[in-house]
Amino acid sequence: MNPALDLLQPYPFEKLRALLGSVQPAADKRPIALSIGEPKHESPKFVAEALAGSLDQLAVYPTTLGLPALREAIATWCQRRFRVPAGWLDAARHVLPVNGTREALFAFTQAVVDRSARGLVVSPNPFYQIYEGAALLAGAEPHYLPCRADNGFNPDFDTVPADVWQRCQILFLCSPGNPTGALVPMEQLKKLIALADQHDFVIAADECYSELYFDEDNPPPGLLSACVELGRSDFKRCVVFHSLSKRSNLPGLRSGFVAGDADILKPFLLYRTYHGCAMPVQTQLASIAAWSDEAHVRANRDLYRAKYDAVLDILQPVLDVQRPDGSFYLWARTPGDDESFARDLYAREHVTVVPGSYLSREVDGENPGAGRVRMALVAPLAECIEAAERIRTFVQSM
Repeated sequence: MNPALDLLQPYPFEKLRALLGSVQPAADKRPIALSIGEPKHESPKFVAEALAGSLDQLAVYPTTLGLPALREAIATWCQRRFRVPAGWLDAARHVLPVNGTREALFAFTQAVVDRSARGLVVSPNPFYQIYEGAALLAGAEPHYLPCRADNGFNPDFDTVPADVWQRCQILFLCSPGNPTGALVPMEQLKKLIALADQHDFVIAADECYSELYFDEDNPPPGLLSACVELGRSDFKRCVVFHSLSKRSNLPGLRSGFVAGDADILKPFLLYRTYHGCAMPVQTQLASIAAWSDEAHVRANRDLYRAKYDAVLDILQPVLDVQRPDGSFYLWARTPGDDESFARDLYAREHVTVVPGSYLSREVDGENPGAGRVRMALVAPLAECIEAAERIRTFVQSM
């Protein structure tokens, strides 16, 4: 077996199951899970209809490159969403459909990392655990940048030593972040692109939460937006990852895309051809429908706004918790140890949250997720309100 498999840590939900395994929750309360970030809003009916209407495509082998119509729909969406000038994104060279961002982030790392160079894969801390596992299995060393409250829950990139940037092969960004919901500002994105040029590393921007934000008049920028401001029409060293899971409440469709530097995507396509991960044709046709419509995405944001408004009204008087810049998470400070908070909350109120220390790594004696819990506001509004009321009761009784 690959010895690097022994380096992989248990997934956060495995740790959570172990923490709660022997706990008997209150029998008189129904369970409410704020732990897993799985969207529970209704999937768009028109996407389901497009999928059902394409089932004859089950008899067709899909190509890894994907249908030209899907790549065009994605390129058009990027132009509209991130104000990419017409003609910059060549759908045949700059866009590649993928089976969700999780698979693509892992595969991308395997294709990009030079195993002979003792390279680093740099990521925020806390982070999406795929970044770490992908780095280890690609033969790279993960390097973690703490995301603290005093820096808006973003890494302090200005304090990263030059030797780290020199060894960096991939810099993972997540904006809005998981679990913090923090956005990487436009000016910071442009500084990071300059660092990538100086030290020759790739920026891999995980933007799967990019469509969950609050101000309809000011959608958050992404890495493509920074390329536009810099006049960087070749998107050199810049690759973005997007998904329909959160944007369109379609986690089971397993559909997303990678876009950016064509010189990186070309060998990545070669890797994926061997990897055997072509998106089924019927899924591609349903995805075209989803990327071509914004009404359902705006309606989705309205549902999350209502939940944030209601839940924060209940929790802010008793917990240190703020509205994030985006995503569907709350990153709440706990009055005491985060593991004890999650375990006791489950025992007394039958509400499940994730200890923040499970989403982070301890570096130099500091775990930046310790003393916090992640709450995913994915359940229906009434359920989120009930969970918030139970959490308030629990905190007040501590």
